[in-house]
Amino acid sequence: MHVQSPFLVCIFTTEKRELMESPEADHQASLRLRGQAEIWRHMFAFVDSLALKCAIELQIPDIIHSHGAGRPITLSQIISCIDNAPSPDISYLERIMRLLVRRNIFSIDHPSDGGEPLYGLTHSSRWLVNGSDEYTNLSALYLIETHAYLVGSWNFLSQSVKEGGMAFEKAFGKRSLWDLASQDNRFNKLFNDGMACTGRILIREMVAGYKDGFDCLRSLVDVGGGIGGMISEIVKSYPHIKGINFDLPHVIATAPVYDGVSHIAGDMFHQIPNADALLLKWVLHDWDDEACVKILKNCRKAIAEEIGKLIIVDVVLQPDGNELFDDTGFAFDLHMMVNNPGGKERTELQWKKLLEEGGFPRYKIIKIPALQSIIEAYPE
Repeated sequence: MHVQSPFLVCIFTTEKRELMESPEADHQASLRLRGQAEIWRHMFAFVDSLALKCAIELQIPDIIHSHGAGRPITLSQIISCIDNAPSPDISYLERIMRLLVRRNIFSIDHPSDGGEPLYGLTHSSRWLVNGSDEYTNLSALYLIETHAYLVGSWNFLSQSVKEGGMAFEKAFGKRSLWDLASQDNRFNKLFNDGMACTGRILIREMVAGYKDGFDCLRSLVDVGGGIGGMISEIVKSYPHIKGINFDLPHVIATAPVYDGVSHIAGDMFHQIPNADALLLKWVLHDWDDEACVKILKNCRKAIAEEIGKLIIVDVVLQPDGNELFDDTGFAFDLHMMVNNPGGKERTELQWKKLLEEGGFPRYKIIKIPALQSIIEAYPE
């Protein structure tokens, strides 16, 4: 029987320990641990999203903003201002705010005299305040994107991969969000408010970055314009334009009256009102290529020959991009896939192909400081 020398065992053990304690081993151990932490982070990413939804539903950004010109306030002051709260639990609110402070949604200040912590707004939460001069309120959009309808459908994504078909339809038995909106008045209002919210953000950037694009127009149709918020803002800035807001009957039924804007109910898959130019804000990303070509061909029939153009406001994906909104574009692409019939975000090459098939062989992309870009397209 072979007997190993104690001296050799000692050398082997020492070498093994040194190897295990080497920089490379430390690096691999660190990577493994970081990988585990990353999975935990993704596992509970929904907590961030829904904790912020809770804060919006409780109107906490508005409560802080309305208190002394937005000066920080205590939890006791916040909870005393929450509507319809017969027995509020301040310990729950404290824990929610603790997380949202860590996520830089709210700020916290600990007074030197040992008094209650003071909670304030940050550049993020100011986007959730009503009536702010500098920021557009994103609350309505946030609430629609975190609604149970849109979130619930994600649980059927793997089933869609296996079987084909849209996750939203598997979840709710409806072909699209608009089917549900036409039957659920509360959801319809929330959806329209959310879309109006994006319009308010975009019009500010469009007026600044695309102001020459409206100068020569006499008439403009906002195709799928919701309740008309965006076209009304354009007409305010360019009163020489005759504005037409065009959407489905159940949407137009809730649209308010705006100066210089006519509301027309209809279906863009059948016919679109005539005008010098047509605006499609976040419309084509809702549909597959075949449906988009049909819409584009109807647009081509509706615009004036001499100065006619199509103004598309939508995401242009940057496959290798690392700019501010690029990651959000790819997340939105999956959101479209899950909740819309054939919906997708597109790269410039995909937009080019789509526009050519729809009768718009010439185009240019105009960058604005937003998630979306402007694609100005011209007929043959």
